[in-house]
Amino acid sequence: MKGNYGKMMKQMQKMQDDMAKVQEELATELVEATAGGGAVKVKANGKQEIVSIEIEPSVVDPEDVEMLQDIVMAAANEALRQAGELAAKRMGGLTAQLGLPGLM
Repeated sequence: MKGNYGKMMKQMQKMQDDMAKVQEELATELVEATAGGGAVKVKANGKQEIVSIEIEPSVVDPEDVEMLQDIVMAAANEALRQAGELAAKRMGGLTAQLGLPGLM
């Protein structure tokens, strides 16, 4: 019984180390989303953090700031959605070993 417990603890430690490694890797992986026909481009990392926002200068109209805000928000939300999918996919393989798919 004691041997099984030790083996299980080693497996849990390895899984914890693997998860930490994947989380570090996710910080460097990027997804990109655009909105407004490419007028706004947002990049997010696998930790679901926005890392850059690019706005096409030709779409900046001081008369319609509200539209630009909506486009930026749409692109940011799409980038964060993609980053969430990336993280779930990368972490899913590890958590499946515990019988808890999708757990992060």
